[in-house]
Amino acid sequence: MNKAVRAGKSQSRIKKNLPFWLILPTAIILLIVQFYPAFYTAWLSFQDRTPDGWEYVGTDNFRLLFTRGLFAESIGHTIIFLVGYVVLTLSLGFGIAMLLKQNVRLSGVYITLLFIPWIIADIIAGLVFRLLVLPEYGLFTGILQDPTLFPPDGISVLTDPRMPALIGDFPFPPANAMIYLILAASWRALPFVTILILAALQTVPKEVVESARIDGASGIQLTRFITIPLILPTMVVVLFNLMLGGMNGVGMVFSLTSGGPGTTTYLLSYLLYVLGWQRLEFGQASALAILIAIVNWILIMGVLRITRVDERSV
Repeated sequence: MNKAVRAGKSQSRIKKNLPFWLILPTAIILLIVQFYPAFYTAWLSFQDRTPDGWEYVGTDNFRLLFTRGLFAESIGHTIIFLVGYVVLTLSLGFGIAMLLKQNVRLSGVYITLLFIPWIIADIIAGLVFRLLVLPEYGLFTGILQDPTLFPPDGISVLTDPRMPALIGDFPFPPANAMIYLILAASWRALPFVTILILAALQTVPKEVVESARIDGASGIQLTRFITIPLILPTMVVVLFNLMLGGMNGVGMVFSLTSGGPGTTTYLLSYLLYVLGWQRLEFGQASALAILIAIVNWILIMGVLRITRVDERSV
């Protein structure tokens, strides 16, 4: 009897602790690849490298970062890039998804071809787009630099400077390289956005759409008052995924423009790379990483809050 009781207690203890042991390997991996680098970055943001080792400098790295003119310029470039990238990608993704939803001929082939940009790495996509507009032998260089098509002197995407700013020091209008970077990044992210929106469109009840058509609703009214409200949670998720990707992505900038011409395509993520790995200013780079992480956290909390509000309103 005592053996049976002890065996039962042992099995009960194993069942109770089993979830812990199952999740332990994942927790250890997360601790190594995420939490430790995060804490180390936070520690570095208050340190400065000296010949004798690391020296605690308090908030000097943040202060020096805020006094950099390049930091303020990179914020402006990041805002322009995010607005152009998000608006263009979301608009094209929604339009293509609406077309594919109509079950057009060979739609399966189109969806397969649509995935091609998604399977290409950022670095490779940036190199391909760079080869298209290189001043010496780019595929589109002859067209872009034709004065009859683009007066007065043609367009050189990778070398033309930015036009004078219209609003103080805010870098608008952007340089041709920034516009080209937005186009390349949108092309790269378009498959992900289109597939998500297309999946959401498949969930819109046909009965609701047919009822609205019987009541005399036009195509624009159907899209505005029925389709978009019903797929709004997916659109919100897509929106913030695009913003997070645009905020943190550096591969496309690195391989396409390298921040140039000059500093006209310096995004915050690329400035982080320059400070950390080109200038070896690890303290300021860590401070910038903390600021970018705070922005990412705010965006994530915004997604969670909006989706919770949508769930309660259903």
